[in-house]
Amino acid sequence: MINYIWLFMILSGVVAAVAQGRVELVTTAALNGAKDAVAVCIGLISILVFWLGMMRVAREAGLLEKLAKILRPVAKFLFPGVPPDHPAMGYILSNMSANFFGLGNAATPMGLKAMEELQKLNPDPKTATPAMCTLLALNTSGLTLIPTTIIGIRLKHGSADPTEIIGPTLLATLIATSIAVLLDRYYRRRVFKNH
Repeated sequence: MINYIWLFMILSGVVAAVAQGRVELVTTAALNGAKDAVAVCIGLISILVFWLGMMRVAREAGLLEKLAKILRPVAKFLFPGVPPDHPAMGYILSNMSANFFGLGNAATPMGLKAMEELQKLNPDPKTATPAMCTLLALNTSGLTLIPTTIIGIRLKHGSADPTEIIGPTLLATLIATSIAVLLDRYYRRRVFKNH
């Protein structure tokens, strides 16, 4: 569906430019958009490489294992149907840790692997399990301590203080994650108990 929306937007822009006799604007906008996209990507790559490197150092120093130990009781509470020694739990903890540090791009592959492993525990492959719904809710709300991607974008666009977003982001994601967990618990009791 999203492809049709993008196709409609592109075609309507071209048709509007042709109707106004300003087709050159389409070419100029396409080239400028591509140039800006590359510049933003390069800026984001630098901040992601920095934080991925920091995550690597943290892993080598044993900090990620300590963070995983801190998060393990939370993960057991949030995912009671997942055995603690199952590979899905490791991916879930890695995903939560990466989201916590604002590494959404790094968290995505771990989230996908977690879903893949959770699917192996699923008795009905056509229906999402409560654990899958919980992971989706947590991934969507994403409690974030350091929003590295947003800081990178703000830095790239010349923000006077790119890190001022940390406090509001922490508050917003804390509220979003709390609501996601509360709704997840509510629907677990109400919906999944009835099945």
